[in-house]
Amino acid sequence: MQEKKNRWAIIFCPQKGSKQADKIWGKIEPSLREKEVLYDLFKVKTDGVSSQVDSLLEDGYKTIVVVGGDFELSEAANSIMNLEEKERELVALGIIPLGNTNDFAHYWGYSEASIDKTINWLKNHRIRKVDVGLITYQSEEDKEKEHRYFLNCVNIGLVSSILNLRQQTHRLLGSKTLSFLASMVLVIFQRLDYLVKLKINSQKITHKIMTMCVGNALGYGLTPHAVPYNGMLDVSIVYQTEITQLLECIYLFWTGKLLNHRNVHPFRTRLLEIEESSKAMVSVDGKMLPTPIGEYSITVEQEAINFLIPD
Repeated sequence: MQEKKNRWAIIFCPQKGSKQADKIWGKIEPSLREKEVLYDLFKVKTDGVSSQVDSLLEDGYKTIVVVGGDFELSEAANSIMNLEEKERELVALGIIPLGNTNDFAHYWGYSEASIDKTINWLKNHRIRKVDVGLITYQSEEDKEKEHRYFLNCVNIGLVSSILNLRQQTHRLLGSKTLSFLASMVLVIFQRLDYLVKLKINSQKITHKIMTMCVGNALGYGLTPHAVPYNGMLDVSIVYQTEITQLLECIYLFWTGKLLNHRNVHPFRTRLLEIEESSKAMVSVDGKMLPTPIGEYSITVEQEAINFLIPD
């Protein structure tokens, strides 16, 4: 137990059929050896991260390092959040970014292109307590209240529909490029408006929206000013828009100026209560949730996880 306490548990999540992942591990392993890092390696599929981390925590590991993206990091964070607070205080979570979406890693300055520097930073074991978002909901599949923690963001509406399309087309076509192109074509036929009723701070809003992002961090560019250590969530609501305005929205998104669009309404809050969302799809750190029914809420737990950050 003591030996494992002083070793990293590295969760390596290579994407299926990805030669790039093997090349990246070929760069990680020599760097770990050169820096004399004590570690145990666990290669797992994305959907097995949570159960693997549960086992590692039971075995006594105190430093969990994920080689993956936002989704895999979120899976590890959810396992850590299941610990009692006193136990959680002893665990640190780190990231070596790999994959397509690494918003939380990028927020801190980690880069897929700087593996050696990343491992140096992780070895220095500089800890920052970070906030963790929490969505509480009920689905048709399960009549009991469910919950899911997140580090990056919750998306409601069109962005989640696009994510769902990409995942479905990738399973069918196998290629990321083909699935991206196919999903971009199919999005034309997706629903672009959802009537939502929500309460944010003291304000009640009833409006047709296209998409909404609740960010603890960058939110894939939709909540660019979110800070994961101030006990607040940033909310960007994109109201229903015409197709020409949609193109303008996309342009501003890619140039980092989305919040300047007249149909984008930003808020900052500790609690968002959604009374109705017209069965809009919901995703949490890239994971599709069963569509919530009835009311659901999104809040934040301040300084809940020890995260390893750069110097």
